[in-house]
Amino acid sequence: MKLEVIHRGKRFRIAGYVMGRRLRLSLGTASHITADTWKNKIERALQAGADSPLWPELKRFLPPQTFRALAEIVGYEELAVPALPTWEHLQTAFSAEMQQRVVLGKLAPSTRERYQQTLRAFSAFLAETGIVELQSMNRAFIERFKVWRLGKIREKKFSRGGRGLALDVAILHRVFSFAIETEMVVKNPVRLDGRPGDNPEGGAQPFTGEELRKLREAAGEDLLTFQLFRWTGLRRSDAIALTWGEIDWQAAEINRLTQKRKKRVLLPIPQELLFALEAERDRRKPGLEEPVLLHPATHDPLTVKRVYERMKALGRRAGVANVHPHRFRDTFAVDMLAKGASPYDVAKLLGDTVSTIEKHYAPFVKELRDRARRFMENGEGLEKTSGTFWAQSTSTPKRTQ
Repeated sequence: MKLEVIHRGKRFRIAGYVMGRRLRLSLGTASHITADTWKNKIERALQAGADSPLWPELKRFLPPQTFRALAEIVGYEELAVPALPTWEHLQTAFSAEMQQRVVLGKLAPSTRERYQQTLRAFSAFLAETGIVELQSMNRAFIERFKVWRLGKIREKKFSRGGRGLALDVAILHRVFSFAIETEMVVKNPVRLDGRPGDNPEGGAQPFTGEELRKLREAAGEDLLTFQLFRWTGLRRSDAIALTWGEIDWQAAEINRLTQKRKKRVLLPIPQELLFALEAERDRRKPGLEEPVLLHPATHDPLTVKRVYERMKALGRRAGVANVHPHRFRDTFAVDMLAKGASPYDVAKLLGDTVSTIEKHYAPFVKELRDRARRFMENGEGLEKTSGTFWAQSTSTPKRTQ
């Protein structure tokens, strides 16, 4: 192999023979010193072959046509630079993970849909900002999303002051935790602002007896739906998915595996609900796999959205504010506690945890507070005990010999 630098016009070239091939290639420089330097490097790269560390440097400075011709001689192929992970990559991978968990029975379809709602919202925000790469989504960027998302939520009719933002943030935190697991990012940029549902100013919102009376009188075609929510405390996803095969007529119980927590609940059916269910069964003569609740007009199975809308409409007819399915769950829990059931009993009936019952329901039961007040005002206490107790508890014990 012998190469030489030749001058043609304003630029220098290399010319010569390499592996039997005649070369005449531009070096792209008008400096003789630079041309000699590149000629020497080209000769060393060709002698070392495709493994020479000089090829990336040659690519940066040589004309593209010259570099391609030289690289082809030794078979050098530039290593592909891996693309930076984008939100689209993460969203696709996370959606596939959720679908797999649904198939395995580890995630409810309704939960997946709620996750997808947050994914769509974040995608819309990214479309407005033009950001696509995950490495650009730092904590400050996520805080911008929170402000944007809160504004979008409050534009909706039943936004409840934007309380759904906490759940959006929790879901996004889970998505980026998945990104860490799959090595797309090294740090989670989403800062949690408390757990979803935590609200020191809120809690259970049970209906009063008067509100229940108004709702029952205005129920009309929604009477069975009203009674099922009132006497079972089922979440709306479980209520609309309840089938006739899950009713044990002999024991007068509902036997269901809850969708959210995958807990088995056995709910005694009170007479009012039992009579309504028997009447509906005798009228429809349904199969065991058919849902109990149907749309009264179309006779199609109710959806989560549709049952929410029907309960809101029932509230408007009855003149009761803020009627939604979960308030019936609050009512059931508080009612049971007020009647003397323990938090453990209520947790078993609702398929929830004892800590949840104690945190969200027990503080709002007036009867429990009244019972504590009676304990406090019964005239007994440490102050009423004999002075002997205080003398014994505060005296210095005698030393034994």
